Amino acid sequence: MTKKKFIVSGGGTGGHIFPALSIATELKRRHKDCEILFVGAQGRMEMEKVPAAGFRIEGLPVAGFNRKNLLKNFSVLLKLRKSLKMARRIVRDFHPDAVIGVGGYASGPTLKAAQRLGIPTLLQEQNSYAGVTNKLLAKRAEKICVAYENMDRYFPADKIMLTGNPVRPALLENKLTPGEARRTFGLEPERPTLLVVGGSLGARTINESIHAGLQQLADAGVQVIWQTGKGYADTGIRAAKGMKGMVVTPFIADMAAAYAAADLVVSRAGAGSISELELLGKPCILVPSPNVAEDHQTHNARALSTRGAALLVPDAEARRELVPAILKLMRAPAARRDMQQEIRQLALPDSARVIADEIDKLTAKH
Repeated sequence: MTKKKFIVSGGGTGGHIFPALSIATELKRRHKDCEILFVGAQGRMEMEKVPAAGFRIEGLPVAGFNRKNLLKNFSVLLKLRKSLKMARRIVRDFHPDAVIGVGGYASGPTLKAAQRLGIPTLLQEQNSYAGVTNKLLAKRAEKICVAYENMDRYFPADKIMLTGNPVRPALLENKLTPGEARRTFGLEPERPTLLVVGGSLGARTINESIHAGLQQLADAGVQVIWQTGKGYADTGIRAAKGMKGMVVTPFIADMAAAYAAADLVVSRAGAGSISELELLGKPCILVPSPNVAEDHQTHNARALSTRGAALLVPDAEARRELVPAILKLMRAPAARRDMQQEIRQLALPDSARVIADEIDKLTAKH
């Protein structure tokens, strides 16, 4: 029996990379001797995260279009042309049984090349608002795995399967109680605790809003685990100096413990973060980033807030509204319980396994 080979392509953010790694890990678990090659974008996060997870990766020079300065797109077009050529060579030489696209700059050239060579492709769309690349690739993709309902607005209905977004397995394997988790951060086990996450690079609006309201939170007896990202760490640490129950860090290594410690989470509205919050049943306030393509984070957040599964605070209003909203929810355990109930109903567990099943069906068919 010939060993199976898969290409997984995409990245750019943790929201694309973590699902990609979860799918690859599941494929490796069920096909022990299979070969998996990642194709990413040079200089992006995946070029570091994927090898760290034990997978091989090749990088394309592809970059995103500059919507503000159209003249700068000449070099983008040259990079795209070069990337299409490189992707065709990579796919032809590796000769995969299937190619999986998870969104991000690199998935366009890679899946396009696979489709032209007659290799079956599967798309994984994490957001409630489909990206341009996936919309273009959908016509010739064999299967499209989505995390939200009503995605037939963007994709052919007969190709869609509602699977949810795969999340990091470690998050679901956590056995710590809230009290034990708080102790790992040096916090008091019984006190109400807020977790603030802005993604690996931080989120300026969230950071500035928390900074301005830190004393109010401390006065209300709220403990805070505040992940600032690299750029805001020094400022945040200085702001919290001398305050009891404040953990300020650029990066949280054990996200499972951080989630377990939290009564309430403040987060951006990336698809990966939302899937984690759903599966863990965490009451949350979402502050969508305004700096993403097609404003998809607002669409993601609205899909939850209209169900009462999260509170949406627009980025432009966060400096004024975020801390009062936190304090109001921290004083209302019944409201948090209702939110928890609603968000849990949106969770789609076993996503990586379900997507891997679909990939196996594709390869069997071909």
